[in-house]
Amino acid sequence: MASASSTYQRRYDVFLSFRGEDTRNNFTAHLYEALCQKGINTFIDDHKLERGQVISPELFTAIENSLFSVVVLSQNYASSRWCLDELVKIVDCMKSRGQRVLPIFYNVDPSDVKKQRGIFGEALAKHDQESLENKGRMQSWKDALTQVANLSGWDSRNKNEPLLIKEIVTTILNKLLSLSVGDIENMVGLDVRIQEVEMRLCLESSDILMLGIWGMGGIGKTTLAKAVYNKIRSQFEMCSFFENIGEDLAKKGLIRLQQKFLSQLLEESNLNMNGLTSIKERLCSKKVLVVLDNVNDPLILKSLVGNQDWFGRGSRIIVTTRDKRLLASHGVFNIYEARRFSNKEAFEFLTHYSLKHELSIDDYMEFSREVLGYAQGLPLALEVLGSFLFSMTREEWRNHLNKLKCTPNLKIQEVLEISYDGLGYKEKNIFLDIACFFKRENKDYVIEILDGCGFFSLSGIRALLDKSLITIGSNMLMMHDLIQEMGREIVRRLSLEEPGERNLLWFHEDIYDALKRNTASEKIEGIFLNLSHLEETLDFTTQAFSRMSKLRLLKVYNSEDTWRNFKDTSNKEKCRVNFSKDFKLCYDCLRCLYLHGYSFKSLPSDFNPKNLVELSMPYSHIQQL
Repeated sequence: MASASSTYQRRYDVFLSFRGEDTRNNFTAHLYEALCQKGINTFIDDHKLERGQVISPELFTAIENSLFSVVVLSQNYASSRWCLDELVKIVDCMKSRGQRVLPIFYNVDPSDVKKQRGIFGEALAKHDQESLENKGRMQSWKDALTQVANLSGWDSRNKNEPLLIKEIVTTILNKLLSLSVGDIENMVGLDVRIQEVEMRLCLESSDILMLGIWGMGGIGKTTLAKAVYNKIRSQFEMCSFFENIGEDLAKKGLIRLQQKFLSQLLEESNLNMNGLTSIKERLCSKKVLVVLDNVNDPLILKSLVGNQDWFGRGSRIIVTTRDKRLLASHGVFNIYEARRFSNKEAFEFLTHYSLKHELSIDDYMEFSREVLGYAQGLPLALEVLGSFLFSMTREEWRNHLNKLKCTPNLKIQEVLEISYDGLGYKEKNIFLDIACFFKRENKDYVIEILDGCGFFSLSGIRALLDKSLITIGSNMLMMHDLIQEMGREIVRRLSLEEPGERNLLWFHEDIYDALKRNTASEKIEGIFLNLSHLEETLDFTTQAFSRMSKLRLLKVYNSEDTWRNFKDTSNKEKCRVNFSKDFKLCYDCLRCLYLHGYSFKSLPSDFNPKNLVELSMPYSHIQQL
């Protein structure tokens, strides 16, 4: 069966074209080594022997799949029909694929190459005399030499060779970094996002401008900021990309942070700081590009990029953060909201990982559907899962994906949980309640319930919105599934073995376990039991609920029913919950009581509704309160 990766070819940064007998063991060998040392993926045919009249298809493919072609035009280059055909292909790729071509005139005069004079003219004349086949290719060879000679490159004559190689490598590296990121493998969907950010940066303006890139953890804020930084950095006098700056503040403190910031911009390792004014005094006349990545404290912005007059005209400050309020507190209202991958982008991103492993088309498509459904466009999740799941057998990755449904991936959990850690106490309670109980619920209804619990939920929900932990659509509270799982995992960790020791219970098996064995503790604040998942009748007894003195939310519902308020009380049904005749609750903290199919005609004699925000009993047998 065909491999899912069979239609994809490896891609190179640089293709080296050279005459083997001239430079294989000297200049080209040293250049190749220097390129590789800088992590530049370079193709070299180091056995460059003319085994036939036609270049091999593999060599053509290598040229086509390279971002750059570096052509070392040496004295005997044109004497090789192989090299000339190679050059024609390179020029064709330059025109048809936008490939960058960089000529190196190695001990030859560029004008001799351009006009086919001297040794280049002699080599072409010899080819012309050798065969009719060469005559037919002659014009394309001449055109290719002329076009390449017209390009900007390097003349090696009277140059220090090691320094020349260093200059060439540095130039290529900088060009790779500044390429449109859409040209680089696996940078899916970034090209259009870069354009959107550039529009917000208004690079043609001489004003000083700050831009926030905001979004949930793992959505690609840093990747986008790096791509923009690499593309536009050449337009500025000084540049600094300060990655994970929040971590640096926690580890090194403010003064060390300022020193590192200024050292990066000035490219000076030993600086003596005299407080905040040092930054303004050193940079106020400089056009700078600064990216502060993963900012989590307003003090960072205040201390490093304080006021706009700290920097010269035309400066740009980019801040990536999960917290929209942090940007607003510093007066940054020019905000780009990072967005998830579309389904098409996510599929393309995931395909990158399939290149390393043989996988049947059927298995690949099944695997992709599962992973795309789980990740829901979050680049971090696609990267984490794609990087190791493709190496598993079908049975192994199916088993692992099933495991993820109840136990989140640790790396994804850690990244997402950073946003939760930055919440206040009541905000954490609101977040966990939404993650466990109120996702896809009406915002106003949830606010009413949680306000009754004393959570000041309007401001709390605003905080969750600003930290990209929730969204609101059609007045419904929404949350990415992985964010929801992160919240639920936080609750599960309170007691991995004993559900009754947690504060919130939503999984029917955990609720069944805690009530059946009477292990529910005073820590429980909320129980939401979905009857559609119960296979056996569950007893609600006074003993099972006796220790739940902090119970705020009790909802026994059937997810197959779509209405909250039921006017047709005659449509009663048998409930899978059996309420004991002496069933009693502690009502002091109870704010929401929702009992689907309550089997008795009246509520318990000690029922006290004074603190309730919601009392709902659809399909019940109740006749009087």
